Amino acid sequence: MTLKITVYSKSACPQCESAKSLLKARSLPYEEIKIDDEAERLAFYAKCGPAVRQMPQVFINEQRVGGLTGLQAALKQLGH
Repeated sequence: MTLKITVYSKSACPQCESAKSLLKARSLPYEEIKIDDEAERLAFYAKCGPAVRQMPQVFINEQRVGGLTGLQAALKQLGH
């Protein structure tokens, strides 16, 4: 099964870098979308849900898995 992974990130974000490093280490291709504009980022958070207030936000097959911890859990569940 091919995973479509999208990482929404911002510049100078250690957790964003960790999430991307984890995907690279597992040879999983991903698309990165940087949202450095604060207003754009707040609008993105609002679309994700009321509990979302941080980057990165990772989506696998169009489904939000959350940040770094959510990504780790999702990959484990998917056997990656």
